[in-house]
Amino acid sequence: MKYLVVLLVVVGVAWLLLRTRSRDRVRRAPPGPQAKAREVVACRHCGVHLPRDESVADATGSYCSHEHRIAGPRPP
Repeated sequence: MKYLVVLLVVVGVAWLLLRTRSRDRVRRAPPGPQAKAREVVACRHCGVHLPRDESVADATGSYCSHEHRIAGPRPP
């Protein structure tokens, strides 16, 4: 009977140690690279917001498509 108690104590201590080590590994993981924020503009014709590098721009502003650039800004 005393061997069973000793065995349970040893198993319990081993389980606690392994659990603590696995938690530390998760906490110490370095953060991954973060995506850079992209500037967002609104289409002057329809108001849709899109990244500046995907927009079509001319002297009057940014547009979501070539057709809206040709149509020009929407009157207020």
